Amino acid sequence: MKITVAETAGFCFGVNRAIQMILELLDAGKKVCTLGPIIHNPQMVAQLEERGVRTISHPDEVPPGYILVIRSHGIPMDIWEKIQAQHISYSDATCPFVAKIHRIVKKASEEGKVVFIAGDPSHPEVQGIQGHCQGESYVFRNQEELENISKNLSLRPEKGLCVVAQTTFSVSEWENCLKIVKRVYTNPSIFDTICNATSERQAEAIQLSKQSDLMLIIGGKHSSNTAKLRDVCQPNCKTFLIETADELPIQALQQANNIGVTAGASTPASIIKEVLETMTDILENNKDNNEEMSTDNFEEMLEESLKNFNTDEKVHGVVVGIAPNEVFVDVGRKQAGFIPASELSADPNAKPEDLVKIGDEMDLLIMRTNDQEGTIMLSKRRLDAIKGWEEIVKACEEETVVTGVVTEVIKGGVIAVTNGIRVFIPASQATASRGEPLEDLLKKEVNFRIIEVNRGRRRAVGSIRSVLKDERKKLAEKFWETAEIGKTYTGVVKSLTSYGAFVDLGGIDGMIHISELSWSRIKHPSEVVNVGDTVEVYIKDLDREKGKISLGYKKSEDNPWEILKRDYPVGSVVEAQIVGMTTFGAFARILPGIDGLIHISQIANRRIEKPQDVLSIGETVKVMITDIDFDKKRISLSIRKLLEEQEAEEAKEAAEQEDEVVASTETESAE
Repeated sequence: MKITVAETAGFCFGVNRAIQMILELLDAGKKVCTLGPIIHNPQMVAQLEERGVRTISHPDEVPPGYILVIRSHGIPMDIWEKIQAQHISYSDATCPFVAKIHRIVKKASEEGKVVFIAGDPSHPEVQGIQGHCQGESYVFRNQEELENISKNLSLRPEKGLCVVAQTTFSVSEWENCLKIVKRVYTNPSIFDTICNATSERQAEAIQLSKQSDLMLIIGGKHSSNTAKLRDVCQPNCKTFLIETADELPIQALQQANNIGVTAGASTPASIIKEVLETMTDILENNKDNNEEMSTDNFEEMLEESLKNFNTDEKVHGVVVGIAPNEVFVDVGRKQAGFIPASELSADPNAKPEDLVKIGDEMDLLIMRTNDQEGTIMLSKRRLDAIKGWEEIVKACEEETVVTGVVTEVIKGGVIAVTNGIRVFIPASQATASRGEPLEDLLKKEVNFRIIEVNRGRRRAVGSIRSVLKDERKKLAEKFWETAEIGKTYTGVVKSLTSYGAFVDLGGIDGMIHISELSWSRIKHPSEVVNVGDTVEVYIKDLDREKGKISLGYKKSEDNPWEILKRDYPVGSVVEAQIVGMTTFGAFARILPGIDGLIHISQIANRRIEKPQDVLSIGETVKVMITDIDFDKKRISLSIRKLLEEQEAEEAKEAAEQEDEVVASTETESAE
């Protein structure tokens, strides 16, 4: 008796992301409700309900103090608008692949196209997709329904057609429907939006069912992708869909020789494990079955599969040639060995010439032998992955820090490669704070922790933020040991608010209040500094209990009053700009941040009714500083003094000229 479990069985990325989002909220002490069952698995929904998660059907039902989680199936646009209009606190667990379909149909609708959706119209994912269509849209389950729609729809050429599919739609049905679309319509925009995990899961299920006497599909009865697995397996062998171990078809199991097992994308690993263990007990207790049984524990599938490689499949080779898309290796056999570029490294962007050189020796895994062509296809990446995966699992268990290189920036995060293993690091875990550009990490070496391992799917999730947080904590402790008022630091502007700028001092942040950024009045910190600027600051005040630091940025030598005292004594004549008017005079700017008053009696050398009779805002005039009160920060200015001095000077010059004329006349008379 042999039981074979599909490698793709269990949670897909979107479902796992949604469940983790809820668990993180619960662990943080939050109250959570979901808009409909978070996934189509009653057992998992029940487990979450035991932890206090409530299921509601409409945003109006959100209890006070609860966070609403949007399930992975997504929601229509009108529900989104309702949530936002009511200012409901929410977390969006919509599967990224579903959200992509929303964007596609929304754009197509805006362009005036008719939208065709392959899927179940009663499924929440399809309802959500159709809810993002602003124009005509039609849903079809199969070829027959598509043909009926096409017969009754008169599609004008200028409108155009956009075709998408539910992420869990049947791959074979989709292919058949596309033949109709391409035959009936001209230049349709077709988007194959069936999730890769769905395609792989269905393909593996079909292959496994062809090799088995009986197939077990584990998952929720209302789960679309689980139902599709049953449908693709039924033509090949006897197939049962069960939700738990209690529904196992015992008699059918005892009569089967080869049993295949797979599970829907919303089926927890715990349920799969329970089913497998129960099956094992049933078959071992079956006295009539004397055949040798081979069973695989779901949680140990990966490790077992990796250990199945015998020594004949591993070889030691020497690099003898390098091409742009492959590396040639001598493995000591009559066949010529080669490593495709995709099998050389886990980094898809790496070039063979950058990774190896002629003469390099390495251990390799035989992928395929072609005796007719005399070649052996080899893989270094997969052998590295076998060794590296063990290190990843160990690092996760021991919470140790690993080092890797960021090779890709993808939607939702980055991919880092360590020991030949690709580790997904979500955007929320990739940087010290949210909003920082992920592109800055590309091609850089980073330290991170493994925070999650999916043994069944051989996937790992990492966190750079966890390491940065620890590093900042150590730096902060060191900072507080030496911090004191007046001490100067060089920091980097981290963020700006309307009331100041936050500066990273190395492990801890301090704030420069807006009043401390400039001696002159400013409306926003961005007038003086920008995010990323390196600034020199000093500590103005410390609150060790609250961990708050107030920083100073203005330098005393830049104080305009000090400049005034040094360079502009009473009696100085300066050019000033008129910046304000009152009934009693005009204000003129001498230096940035310093205005003086020209009293109305000092504006002209005659009586005037109002300052506007002589002056205008923005005008530049010459004034004399007649008085300075540094304590009250008041300055008196005068235009009249200058006018009077000018008049006196002119009178003096006229008198001198008159004296010269008189003297000249007297001289001429004497002669």
